[in-house]
Amino acid sequence: MTAAVQTPFQRIASDFAASKLALLGFAMLVVVIGIALFAPVVSPQNPYDLTQIDVMDSKLGPGEKSMAGQTYWLGTDDQGRDMLSGIFYGLRISLGVGVLSTILALSLGILFGLTAAWFGGRIDALIMRICDIQLSFPAILIALILLAMLGQGVDKIIIALITVQWAYYARTVRGAALVERGKEYVEAARGLGLSSSRILFRHLLPNVLPPLIVVATVQVAHAIALEATLSFLGLGLPITEPSLGLLISNGFQYLMSGKYWISFYPGLALLLTIVAINLVADQLRDVLNPRLQK
Repeated sequence: MTAAVQTPFQRIASDFAASKLALLGFAMLVVVIGIALFAPVVSPQNPYDLTQIDVMDSKLGPGEKSMAGQTYWLGTDDQGRDMLSGIFYGLRISLGVGVLSTILALSLGILFGLTAAWFGGRIDALIMRICDIQLSFPAILIALILLAMLGQGVDKIIIALITVQWAYYARTVRGAALVERGKEYVEAARGLGLSSSRILFRHLLPNVLPPLIVVATVQVAHAIALEATLSFLGLGLPITEPSLGLLISNGFQYLMSGKYWISFYPGLALLLTIVAINLVADQLRDVLNPRLQK
């Protein structure tokens, strides 16, 4: 009997499942996303509801009980907020900012990258020179300058992250589109008189998506780490919209006094989130490009 023919999706899924590390990363990512989505349901308290916190419970160690008898498994911060609940809520902000900024930057990069590859000439040169100038500066430096001008806020940091990310996608899309532009199916589409926009988005784009998926997955982790760094420096999110980076910053001054848990547990959550994303991205790279498979 002949073996059943696998669809492309089934092949990708089976190749992805061949890596135990990738499955571990995927499982960790599912847990992180689930916690972020349902933080108000799974959190022991709302750490930013003043009616649920008591300053007398500040800086309790992991496993200690409050005056009301509630156990704080990861301790409390300097304002008496439950660290476990703070991490759950912080994951919502960190993941939301990372994913949304990546999606918007990816859309912008696709638009400019396809335009540069298709029209060439001065348009291509102009877009690529802008990308070269931006990529010549460290991403954190550009973000710091933008946030110094724009101020704090979720919308402000998303704008900053879009600005520092779009050029990566534009160069990736342009390189892949230049390879595809000279192939027969594109020439056939031109011969049929299809419009440039239809050729770009109906024919070229699906064939340049595989490398983009890998780049976008890695950039989500990069965006989360960059947002955490900016919030740690006090230029990212305000205290009313806490991310993991801000939670780490809140406890930094207490590290030398032995109150390690205020910074340690948010830092561990940030590390595990970034590791999970990178494990998934690493296997996606191998699956979508068989030549890289070990």
